[in-house]
Amino acid sequence: MPPSLEREARLWHAGTLRVAGLDEAGRGAWAGPVVAAAVILPPLEDLPAELAGVDDSKCLSPSCRQELYHAIIRRALAWGVGIVPAQEIDRIGILPATRKAMELALASLTCRPDALLIDALHLPQVSCPQEAIIKGDQCCFSIAAASIIAKVTRDNWMAAAHQWLPAYGFARHKGYGTEEHRAALLRHGPSPIHRFSYAPVAQLVQGNISACPEEGD
Repeated sequence: MPPSLEREARLWHAGTLRVAGLDEAGRGAWAGPVVAAAVILPPLEDLPAELAGVDDSKCLSPSCRQELYHAIIRRALAWGVGIVPAQEIDRIGILPATRKAMELALASLTCRPDALLIDALHLPQVSCPQEAIIKGDQCCFSIAAASIIAKVTRDNWMAAAHQWLPAYGFARHKGYGTEEHRAALLRHGPSPIHRFSYAPVAQLVQGNISACPEEGD
């Protein structure tokens, strides 16, 4: 079942009109930043046809994500992204880095949200009514929209990194733990955008890289 506007509609009907959905991309990657997005949709009575395909970004093809990315930007009341680089992920840990990326995404919005719908997390430093929704990108439309913005932004960032670090294949695997990525790490060692606190990279530095996990968010 595709994500719905049920939670947003409940808030809209109660007078809470600026509802921001938040999600992230890149938590499980071995390299590159974690990217979060916040999307505020205008109250919608009917779903515009151009947004009908919005879903969890992991369920969409790259071309579909790109198309929906532009549609979401056109239709959103406001949207923003936050990016936390690998070096900071190593310094503070991935969960605090993810929360920081979400806080940066909220700070970049052009209007202040009245409520937040967040994929799985709570933001204790943000004084705004909020709901953490497990697998929110699969059931909540605004969170799914944010997942697309975050994923496309991060994929584009990794494609740009490929231009100055072509040996690692970042444009193809986006920093996730594929066999191609593992082979490149073994051949060339870690790059400046690798996450040295992550076990596969840390084990390589120590001379004992482990098997690759599956790609994820």
